[in-house]
Parts: sequence; C-alpha cells; structure tokens
Amino acid sequence: MSTSPSVAEVVRHPVASAESAESAALLVSASVFVVAAVIGLFAFWGQFLPISGPGSLGQFVAIWSGVAAVAAFVTARVLISRSRTPALSGSRRAEATIVDFPWYDVAAVAVAHGVIALLGWIGIADLLEKSFIGAQVYAVSAALLAGVAIAASTYISFLSAVSMTPTLLSLVLAVFLVVGAFASMLSSSDPLWWQKNLSTLGMPDDISSLAFNLTLIIAGVLVTAIAHYATANLPVRTPKELHGRSWVRGALTLIGILLACVGLFPLDRSLTIHNVSASGMAIVYVILALGIGRFIPSMPRVFVVLGYVFVGVIVLLAIFFISGYYNLTAVELVAFLMIFTWLIVFMRNTRSLGVAEPALAPTRAQLEPEELAQ
Repeated sequence: MSTSPSVAEVVRHPVASAESAESAALLVSASVFVVAAVIGLFAFWGQFLPISGPGSLGQFVAIWSGVAAVAAFVTARVLISRSRTPALSGSRRAEATIVDFPWYDVAAVAVAHGVIALLGWIGIADLLEKSFIGAQVYAVSAALLAGVAIAASTYISFLSAVSMTPTLLSLVLAVFLVVGAFASMLSSSDPLWWQKNLSTLGMPDDISSLAFNLTLIIAGVLVTAIAHYATANLPVRTPKELHGRSWVRGALTLIGILLACVGLFPLDRSLTIHNVSASGMAIVYVILALGIGRFIPSMPRVFVVLGYVFVGVIVLLAIFFISGYYNLTAVELVAFLMIFTWLIVFMRNTRSLGVAEPALAPTRAQLEPEELAQ
C-alpha cells in the first residue's frame, strides 16, 4: 500500500513520482508567492496602480510571471536530469519510457512558457482594464494579486516541465504560435499589414517584428524537438518501417529548420532565403502528408485521408490566390493553421498505434515496485 510522500521526501526527491512532483510544484509556487508579494509590497507601497499599461499591476505581473515560468521550467528539468539514479536507470521499464530533453530543447520550451505567461497576463490585464474602467488597485491588494498570479504561472510551468510529453509539447507549440502571432498583429505599426502578406509583420524595426520573428525561430526549434519525440516510439518491425520512420523524422526536422529560417531571414533583409524557406516548408509538408501512409503503414487510415484533405484545401487556396479571390495573407494563415493542426493530430495518432507515448519525466507509475519500496 503506497503512502503520500512527506515534506522531507519531497524536498529530497521532488520529481521521484507524480505525487511528489505535485507537492514540489506547490512548495515552489508557495515560495514564489511569498517572495513576489513581498517585492510587490515594497514596489507598490504608497501607490494606486492602474490595471494595465506602463507602470501598472498587469505589467509587473506579466514580466515577473514570464521570468518565473522560465525559471520554474528549467529548474524542473534540471531536477529531473539529476533524479536519474543508478537504481532508476537500471530499470528496463524506466529506460523505455523516459526520454532525455537536450539543453537547446529545454531553452526553447522554457522561453515558450515564459512568452505565453508574459503575453497572456498582458492580455488579461487589458481585458480587466476595459471591464473596470478607471479602477485602481491599492498597494496591499496589488501585492497579493501579483503574488497569486506569478505563483500560478510558476505552478503551471513546473508541472508542465515534469509531465512533458510529445502531445503536450505540440499543444505548447500551438498556444505559443497563437499568442506570438496575435501579439505581433496587435502591436504592428502598420494597421494594413494584412493587405500584403503575413511576413510583413517581421519587416518593421519595432516590437511587432521582434515578436513575429522570435516566435517563428523558437517555434522552429520546438518542431525539431517534436520530430524526435513524436517518432521515438513508433512501431518498427521491418527495415522498410525503420526507413519510413527515419524519413518522417527527417521531414519534420526539416520543417522546423525552415520555419526557424523564415524568422531568421525576414522578408526585407533576405528575400530569396525567406521565400525559399517558406515555400520549402509547404512543399515538405505536402510530401509528408501525402506519403504518411507509406512511410508509417500502421498509421490510422482516417488520419491518412485527413492529410489528403488538408493538401487539397491548400491547393484550392493557392488557386484562389492566383485567381485574385484571396489575398496572400488569407492563404498563409489558413495554410499555417492546417499544417500545425495536422502536426498536433499526428502527435495524438502516434498514441493510438499501441505504443505508449514516451514520457519526458518519470512518474510513480513508471517505477518498479522494488524502487518504490526504497
């Protein structure tokens, strides 16, 4: 009969099990709440703060939530890497289910969590500002609210790092892309950017271009990470299936590299490389979607047909653009949406092939009974 870990056990082994990870996340977020509330009290003392805008409560929460989310994610991954004890690594079951997270993937996913927290709280603050017009927040209330918000960001980021799986990683990618794209659109200095194309957002030398290009670069790194984790446990019984899995992994990696290049080489600085990267990404996706049934024969037939439908829609959009019915921005938005929707659905379908999804952190259920007894 298992018992809940004590506080001392959680401190010594914070990510040894699912229960201890939850407790560790609570302890870390509680500590962050105290620190953030105290700092906020000193920073806000004697002031009445606006909800959003420069020098506001929302700005304070957004910035420090972003920092806390990055720190919590990195801390959790470091704890996981250090928790690989000899006894644990000796378990065949644990080796089969735990996947290592390279440092560059940790950095990219951590920054993605930080940006989501930063922009998310800015958006919430703007919404509250419009809901409570003219309202101001007292210093003590502001400090407590800031502590709660920053602690919540810490808690979510810590648990996300501990329970990271390929499916969750793809959802982080989707949320990050949506948040980054909307931030760039809303902050664009050109209100009519949509009349040209999506890449116009990365051209001006302002916060809009920085948000857009940085979003694409980090998203590209995330896609390369997904390329490995999504294919790690695909069933391979023949050399042909091994070759197909390698091809799928290579194609997804190439999509990630090309996506990052779109952000690294903005349209106004390197037109050729930018267009080649964007077009190449679409071409690789079309080949992958049309050939996924051959590359991975065990892939569900419905998903294979879905790929055909998505490619058909993209071709139809291209025809609409050539005929002048759609502008390029509409085509790019819909195409990007369909590509990343397909990628997320691909993550979920790899779980339906009868192979357990590779976890990126140990859970209590993965430990052998003799390990739990120690």
